[in-house]
Amino acid sequence: MKVQVRGMDRVVISRRPLGCLLRRPPSRIKVAVSEFSVRTSETLITSELADQAVEARDRTFDASTSQGVDPDSTFEATRKPKRISPTSLIPGPIVNVGVLQNGVILVDKPLGWTSFDVCGKIRNMLKFIGVKKVGHAGTLDPNATGLLIVCTGRGTKFCDDFMAQAKEYSGTMRLGEGTASYDAECEVSERLPWEHVTDLDLQAASERFLGDLMQVPPMFSAIKVGGQKMYQLAREGQSVDLPPRPVTISSLRLWRSETSPQDVHFHVACSKGTYIRSLAYDIGRALGTAAHLVALRREAVGSYRVGDAWDLRQLIDQLEQQKRASLLSQQQQQ
Repeated sequence: MKVQVRGMDRVVISRRPLGCLLRRPPSRIKVAVSEFSVRTSETLITSELADQAVEARDRTFDASTSQGVDPDSTFEATRKPKRISPTSLIPGPIVNVGVLQNGVILVDKPLGWTSFDVCGKIRNMLKFIGVKKVGHAGTLDPNATGLLIVCTGRGTKFCDDFMAQAKEYSGTMRLGEGTASYDAECEVSERLPWEHVTDLDLQAASERFLGDLMQVPPMFSAIKVGGQKMYQLAREGQSVDLPPRPVTISSLRLWRSETSPQDVHFHVACSKGTYIRSLAYDIGRALGTAAHLVALRREAVGSYRVGDAWDLRQLIDQLEQQKRASLLSQQQQQ
């Protein structure tokens, strides 16, 4: 309720409940009533009622401060709606698409799709149930596949919660070849000998990169500098020295491909903010050569695994069926 003071001789309030006065501390309530009038859109309160409101608010204020609690902060906290955990949409026939008004979808992102493309497609499919907000909990590059957590409706409030969890990746890096983007998006710009790298070298490198590290992000990244994303600057030929960032590698396994000794497969568990492209680059340097990613797949985010995720094509088919059924039901009711 908004309290309006007409001069200093009377107080006018809207026709909302008088209890709204109790939401403000005594220092903010100024009451002085000396005359009464009746208007069609406003109601005057008497000084007696105003005094009662102030006394009641004083008692609440005193009780709160005596317990070391700021009544204003307590009230503000109680005003915030409690977050309700989103419901996960399990792969298979959809029984109740309405759960996606506060939902989460595990998607196995296919090669070539951007994370933004996936969210945009799902957003368009969910317009028929009134869902406008769709977001993901951690970008996957177009050249990467695997688990993409998509939050829908009120579930988007939990994106940061999912994003903060540890990640697991598998993939392949190619020794002896380096690129500006640290992956196969750019042409090979550096070639170095790699034949000297042994299996024992790979074992030593996997142990060297365990634990807490300081990692420099790649130039081709979404990090913003001066309001511009790094990959935009990189494509313009600009170079920026980025400060290293703390990351944690919980486990790292490296093994050589049986069919191509130049390729090294890996499985890594790491903290939020770890760039696997930078990890491949750093491992190559530690081995005395160059390296870049040729394949990457996100296997898990926290306890969520890609094996429990939707195939994107099947998800779209299921949502299309739900949309057609909803439209048919509306036509029959008309």
